[in-house]
Amino acid sequence: MELKVTEHIVKADKTLFSFELLPPLKGQNIASIQKAIDPLLDFNPAFINITYHQQEVVYEEVGNGLIKKRAVRKRPGTVGISAAIKYQYNIPVVPHIICGGFTREETENALIDLHFLGIKNLLVVRGDPPANTKIFKPEPEGNEHASDLLEQIMNLNRGIYLDEELGNATETDFCVGVAGYPEKHQESPNFESDIHFLKKKIEMGASYIVTQMFFDNQKYFDFVKLCRSKGITVPIIPGLKPVSTRSQLVSLPKTFGVGMPEELVKEVLKCKDNKAVREVGVEWAIEQSKELLRFGVPVLHYYTMGKSDNIKKIAEKVF
Repeated sequence: MELKVTEHIVKADKTLFSFELLPPLKGQNIASIQKAIDPLLDFNPAFINITYHQQEVVYEEVGNGLIKKRAVRKRPGTVGISAAIKYQYNIPVVPHIICGGFTREETENALIDLHFLGIKNLLVVRGDPPANTKIFKPEPEGNEHASDLLEQIMNLNRGIYLDEELGNATETDFCVGVAGYPEKHQESPNFESDIHFLKKKIEMGASYIVTQMFFDNQKYFDFVKLCRSKGITVPIIPGLKPVSTRSQLVSLPKTFGVGMPEELVKEVLKCKDNKAVREVGVEWAIEQSKELLRFGVPVLHYYTMGKSDNIKKIAEKVF
């Protein structure tokens, strides 16, 4: 039987290793997933996260004042990828469930499928606004906030479905994680508000927290201290992403609202090419990981962005 993330943590006598995969683009096959997973199997991943992104669309005029919506970039569905990984590798998967792009009924159907497959772990996030937009808008009849999505999942865990007259209302048993932001969510007015809503999600039934990437461990230490002071006692898993290109000095802060330590920036700027940048990113992440190990984090979770060669180099020095 598949273990929940929290059960893995309780049973472990040391810091666990996990990583996150970016699903391949439509038209690719499972080989691209295998290429990312296989090099990391030696480090006994406790679980594998699978991200989800809204499809990107364009609107085209078709005449007579009519507009046609056309998907231009789409990734295979979470359910199919989760099943493929779970049953090929026998490793627990943690599919990301997002608000954007789904009605509540579509979300429920996906959750029913995941439950049917024996998948017990989820990570709930609102998700980013569609490309080229700044404001998140839910689908009609969709969930607006991560807390709304969490409530829907907790209802399923109690056997409460959208159809109140459903005759086979089996209770699900999902272990749900939520996102945490050591440098504050970009849309939150302040840390107090951010922590307030994070605590609300824990009180609603979330079992653990996975953080946004950070490059200064003190940000994580301060975040954990703040959470504990507010009565948040669940495991807080640090998420790490090694820098791999010079352009990420701009794109990562802009996209994710994270700061880049001056020392890291200086080292990257010294690099002649992105191959050298990738090595700098690996070394920085190794030092981050070792310090976090000493701190006693429950899991070290790495964002692969679909490529794992640098994560393998880090894991070889840390685990």
